[in-house]
Amino acid sequence: MKPTRFIDSVNCAIEGILYAARTQKQMRNHFIAACCVLIAVLFLRVTALEFTLLTVSICFVLFAELFNTAVETVVDMISPGYNLQAKVAKDVAAGGVLTAAIGAMVMGYLILAKYIFPVYKELLDMIGPASDIGTLVAILLVVFAVVILKARTGGGKPLHGGLPSGHAAVAFSIATAVTVNTRDPLSSVLAVTLAVMVSHSRLLMRIHSMREVVLGALLGIILTLGVLMAFWFI
Repeated sequence: MKPTRFIDSVNCAIEGILYAARTQKQMRNHFIAACCVLIAVLFLRVTALEFTLLTVSICFVLFAELFNTAVETVVDMISPGYNLQAKVAKDVAAGGVLTAAIGAMVMGYLILAKYIFPVYKELLDMIGPASDIGTLVAILLVVFAVVILKARTGGGKPLHGGLPSGHAAVAFSIATAVTVNTRDPLSSVLAVTLAVMVSHSRLLMRIHSMREVVLGALLGIILTLGVLMAFWFI
């Protein structure tokens, strides 16, 4: 029955949000990202207008995910079997979530970059300059380390399957080298974003597990930083 009291309507709305958060992994991820942004806002002391824009962006993404969940539930109820039109409906709803998320990321970047990037650049300047030879040596050592580890664990090929993920290791090695060489926050963010996309593709293709990808990324970052800092002190 349709609720007749305002408090009942509010309870139904809250139950809907809880259902989406309980059943949809992406909804939980959006809530975690929103909490991280709000915590950062407390320390960065953004203006009232900037806080308002960030809040609207966050709410818009959550609304889009709630709408997507509602569409998926209705489609599954009407068409439990495979139906091309049902797929289109779900894909369009998911596209709405992606569009909202992209807009929120652009808004977050434009607002938070001026607060975070100066601090990030100071940290990068503390590392010191990197040499071209050091960069090449670091990337080659990462590749050799991947081969050795896969030979020891007896799984996969140098850059296909096994522990650790070779693609993740090389991608994050290059991202780390770009970060140290340029010492530019925007270049660093773009390079890391590409490394994350490469690593994520290995998960989507079911070539690696999350553990293998994370270990590969850590191997690439730690080994590259170690080699570059060693060349810096020599």
